[in-house]
Amino acid sequence: QVQLVESGGGLVQAGGSLRLSCLASGGTAGIYGIGWFRQAPGKEREFVAAISWGGRSTSYADSAKGRFTISRDNAKNTVYLQMNMLKPEDTAVYYCAGSRYNLAVEVTSYDYWGQGTQVTVSS
Repeated sequence: QVQLVESGGGLVQAGGSLRLSCLASGGTAGIYGIGWFRQAPGKEREFVAAISWGGRSTSYADSAKGRFTISRDNAKNTVYLQMNMLKPEDTAVYYCAGSRYNLAVEVTSYDYWGQGTQVTVSS
């Protein structure tokens, strides 16, 4: 059973940085891609970034390009989301998810989800 556990969320001022981590455990053999999504109150869950299993390919939402960086350390079974120049509109619960597909951007392409970590950016 695949388990994904996020950590690293918190409260930060606008312009600040946070690094989220996603630790994978269990039967991860069927996971090829890892993605980060976020969901703000009253809004749908949206794609933020994704990385291929080997870590050589990445994909970003337009809102994340130039500010966020996704990376992975397979030796530690961990995927990171470095978030810089944070804005109040980045406030959301951030989820990592595992997919049988590489670089998928749709919520429905992901089979495994973490419990989420709250990111709050104050103005």
